[in-house]
Amino acid sequence: MPTFASLLKPPYIFLMLGIASISAAVAFTWMGKVWVRANGWVYRTKEPKWFWWEVAIDYFIGVFFIGYFLYRVT
Repeated sequence: MPTFASLLKPPYIFLMLGIASISAAVAFTWMGKVWVRANGWVYRTKEPKWFWWEVAIDYFIGVFFIGYFLYRVT
């Protein structure tokens, strides 16, 4: 049984980061707003282009981390 400290080391940290990123993207899609570092909150109704761009980036990062985890494990 792995310990918590061993889960924070590669490659498991990539799996956790991927799940966190996809979870954030799902939550942002559901809420209709996304946090952007430079501008604060971006709302789906006011700026749909930037909203969907940021959500897509979160999904892409999540898929990338999970794919990298699978690459390292196999």
